[in-house]
Amino acid sequence: MTSENDRPDRSGGGAGEGPGRACDIATAAAAELDGRGVVVSWTRAAERLLGYPATEVLGRSAVTLLAVPGDAARVAAVAHWAGDGWSGSVAARHRDGHAIQLAVEVSPVITAATGGTAAPERWSVVALEEWRVPGGGVNQLMLEPFLAHAPVGMAVLDTDLRYVWVNAVLERLIPLEQRLGRTVAQVLPRDEADAFEERMGQVLKTGKPVMDYEFRTRNYADPNQERAYSASFFRLAGPKGRGVGIWYMVIDVTERWRAQEGLALLNDASARIGSTLDVARTAQELADVAVPPLADFVAVDLLDSVLRGEEPEPGPVDSTPTMWRAGQRSVREGCPEAALAVGEAVRRQPWSAIGQCLLTGESVVEPLLNADSTWVAEDPRRADVVREYGFRSVMVAPVRARGITLGAATFVRSRRQGLFDADDVRLAEELVARAAVCLDNARRFTRERTAARMMQRNLLPHALAGGVALDVASWYFPADVPSGVGGDWFDVIPLSGARVALVVGDVVGHGIDAAATMGRLRTAVRTLANLDLPPDELLARLDDLVIGLMETRRDGGAGADDGTAATALGFMGATCLYAVYDPVSRSCTMARASHLPPAVLAPDGVVDFPDLPAGPPLGLGAMPFESAELELAEGSLLALYTNGLLETYDRDIGVGMARLGRALAEPGATLDEIGGNVVSALLTGPPSDDAALLLARTHALDASQVASWDLSADPAVVAGARNLAGRQLAAWGLEPLRFTTELVVSELVTNAIRHGSGPITLRLIRQDAALICEVFDTGSTAPHLRHARTTDEGGRGLLIVAQLTRRWGTRYTANGKIIWAEQGQGEPPRESSGEAPRETPGKTPGDPAPPVPAPHDAG
Repeated sequence: MTSENDRPDRSGGGAGEGPGRACDIATAAAAELDGRGVVVSWTRAAERLLGYPATEVLGRSAVTLLAVPGDAARVAAVAHWAGDGWSGSVAARHRDGHAIQLAVEVSPVITAATGGTAAPERWSVVALEEWRVPGGGVNQLMLEPFLAHAPVGMAVLDTDLRYVWVNAVLERLIPLEQRLGRTVAQVLPRDEADAFEERMGQVLKTGKPVMDYEFRTRNYADPNQERAYSASFFRLAGPKGRGVGIWYMVIDVTERWRAQEGLALLNDASARIGSTLDVARTAQELADVAVPPLADFVAVDLLDSVLRGEEPEPGPVDSTPTMWRAGQRSVREGCPEAALAVGEAVRRQPWSAIGQCLLTGESVVEPLLNADSTWVAEDPRRADVVREYGFRSVMVAPVRARGITLGAATFVRSRRQGLFDADDVRLAEELVARAAVCLDNARRFTRERTAARMMQRNLLPHALAGGVALDVASWYFPADVPSGVGGDWFDVIPLSGARVALVVGDVVGHGIDAAATMGRLRTAVRTLANLDLPPDELLARLDDLVIGLMETRRDGGAGADDGTAATALGFMGATCLYAVYDPVSRSCTMARASHLPPAVLAPDGVVDFPDLPAGPPLGLGAMPFESAELELAEGSLLALYTNGLLETYDRDIGVGMARLGRALAEPGATLDEIGGNVVSALLTGPPSDDAALLLARTHALDASQVASWDLSADPAVVAGARNLAGRQLAAWGLEPLRFTTELVVSELVTNAIRHGSGPITLRLIRQDAALICEVFDTGSTAPHLRHARTTDEGGRGLLIVAQLTRRWGTRYTANGKIIWAEQGQGEPPRESSGEAPRETPGKTPGDPAPPVPAPHDAG
């Protein structure tokens, strides 16, 4: 046996690494072990330290002297550390049974070469009570209790990933007897164990620690709750840096995780909710965002007034309002647990969970659902749903924004672990509050858009009538833009002489301003059309009106500082196409102000786009407008449209016009069928600009409906003209209109002879519901009504015509003017204010009429 005073210092470590450096080696206990760990040498200091005499220790394994099995495993591992030493703290068992914490250093003393390697044959063990080592008291009295009872979980594992030590925190999660000596895979759940083993292996291999690995697992104390943890892994190294085990630390970060999850949910909601200004879509986005991060099923119910865009009453809802399911989402495909489908009415009682939420304006939470819960009792069908799908908790939050209640959002948990708590309520209220602002914005937009579209519908024609000249049909599609309205318009205007005017136009821009301007231009066109102006002159007058509008807006906004100037200058003009079709001559006169030309489909199926003078846009006033006249065969089809129908972001005007031509050329199709073909071919989705289409199929009046006579400018022909008109009405079977028509003919012919010049032409046109009388002369003087005094001999002719007919007027031609009057067939003649009709001067009622020419075709 080696004397305790003869042992050399074999610590081999730096200061503080072992007992040889920590204190006087003479006071340390020493022993020697063979290669199998059997004690072969035992000093008196070792006997004083542990109480065992040499006779009881020699020949025994050193492992039997240890108090903790884990320390035994570490000591047994010494045999595998060829050429290495080991130092550390172990618990030894005193002969009387109490444990002693020792600071130990193990070093090889005899090494034999075997098979090319150096295998230790003898080991030197130096031990000292740990409290005697400088700093050892701290280790013994403070460090060990601190580690064992620290508020974070800690564990030590050997290189086989077997637990050799855990502190009290981890022991509370899984009992100590279920950990020590077992591997990670035998202790932890499979997914958690796989992740731990992967990271521990990486740490053992590289020596680089893994920090802050976060994972979630069920709460061992409460399986219904889910907790989040952060784990950090470190390698335990021997004196020469070889890994001897793993130490890891686990911290409960559930609160941090929930805060991060809540912030991520709110951030996601800010990006996804409110992507459109559609109320129902926004409600669905709220449900989509909340499932599954917050709940397993979410339903959003909104007040009926909100979906219509109306302004709800401020404050709580203290009645049983009609609500609609605006959106819902579930972790289960198809929302099988939902009692209602999206779009169905929801009727709640005041005492229900949603009723309480609407009344109080505060969230309602029922943490654990059963058949007696309020949320279940308000709808008996829910009891079965709760049992079938395992509903655990429900929360109802009010949807409120800007002091008004819009509806309620219901959150339900079933698959998700845990019940709704105060933190969930705060998160749901914040989420719903953000969504409520978007819903209210969408509601306000719906209100404004509805008002704008209603105004636009009222400004556009409600019904179109082409009379005997045209069969007409129209289509209008608002732009798919936030405003929803634009400045496109079309109209069909009856004119004198059975003629019909067709007009289509486009105001630059969108919004209420463009729609209002469109209404003003449409009204102006109808007013100018009633003056029977030629197309080119009408566009010139309309151009002056647009220039005036722009100047007025520019002047009105120049001095404003509230943003109205920019709005005023936003109107930059308009385009327009104006056409007049005459069914008697089958002529169509057109003029356009930078608008797209019409498409003309001939009866033989050939489509043509007439080359009309383009003209400048309305509002420039730079160049004059020109008109062109076409002769259309009966049955021709006219198509007037705006550029929104043809031009898209991926298609230019030329391609659109080619598609339009092919869509129009369908033999035997009705106007509705042709229009449907055009829309299907050109509008594959909501248009980016307003699109208008006006179709008109032409008719011609044959000779049996028109009678015309050329008259000389002699007052003697007036009586003959009356007789001609009377005989023609008799031939047409319009005897009830004979008396009135003869008076009208007499007055108009007399005025033409007295105030006009050149040859005179009398023409009668019979329509289905009207009779038109026209008198043409070469004069340019415009007639007008006069209110003659009782002493005046004349001046009452046009007043009599106005009293006897439905309407009358004057239109100018290239060679003169036409005075016309229109009567309704089947209408009784109007009284003539008590005055007898004026006869032709120099003739009495019984005189025979002078010779007049026979009627001829008006064409």
